Amino acid sequence: MRIDLHTHSTASDGTDSPAGLVRAAAASGLDVVALTDHDTTRGHAEALAALPPGLTLVTGAELSCRYDGISMHMLAYLFDPGEPALLAERELVRDDRVPRAQGMIAKLNGLGVPVTWEQVARIADDGSVGRPHIATALVELGVVETVNDAFTREWLADGGRAHMTKHETDPFEALRLIKGAGGVAVFAHPAASKRGRTVPESAIADLAEAGLDGIEVDHMDHDPDTRARLRGLAKELGLLVTGSSDYHGSRKNCVPGEYTTDPEVYGEITRRATGAFPVPGAGGA
Repeated sequence: MRIDLHTHSTASDGTDSPAGLVRAAAASGLDVVALTDHDTTRGHAEALAALPPGLTLVTGAELSCRYDGISMHMLAYLFDPGEPALLAERELVRDDRVPRAQGMIAKLNGLGVPVTWEQVARIADDGSVGRPHIATALVELGVVETVNDAFTREWLADGGRAHMTKHETDPFEALRLIKGAGGVAVFAHPAASKRGRTVPESAIADLAEAGLDGIEVDHMDHDPDTRARLRGLAKELGLLVTGSSDYHGSRKNCVPGEYTTDPEVYGEITRRATGAFPVPGAGGA
């Protein structure tokens, strides 16, 4: 059983439509895939309508959080998408994305980069605009070679010359909201230091005490030593260990199922969730 619990579609910053994503997941031999777009569930209906036979969809979202000035992401699985408190917080985060992107564009213009809002909006299309869309614009302009090359302190990384903060949820509040909506919470790529500063292990311990369910250990941004260290930390704190591709279509150099989650861990996630349930594919358009 092959399970990938972290992917993105055009509803946020992926390049596959939600329907295209579930088809790609099935073609990659996955049995279970989670659609976890940034701060939105808008892609779920399309993904469910197109879900191929043999593939199960786990609905979720990746919530933007900030701890002591450090950006971090919380994967929320199988929550009730209509629960008012969590819905209001997701909308607050999404609404701040446009002025933040426009501010980053202004900073880039000040650095002599001729990127425009129209260009970034075209790339984002109907998705929640974010840094990967601006990074793609920089690739189009020949400023950097790849999207990952834009996530440096020279450009868009936390603390970078063109970086701007946005509204991000306190992670302890995020846990409260996720649990209140019947969901399960997993800290995404907690040691992805290439993205910027990461939270200390003491913070992960505090989050575990506050109800965190797990940490994403097997991820493309964690080297083998980091994965081993995180696995030991998870065991010490009694946290579930997940693995995921963080697939973004052509925007990242990875494929669905590049890293996977143990079926027993997946089973425990589904047992803990009360807000929604995995949906097996019966054949979509």
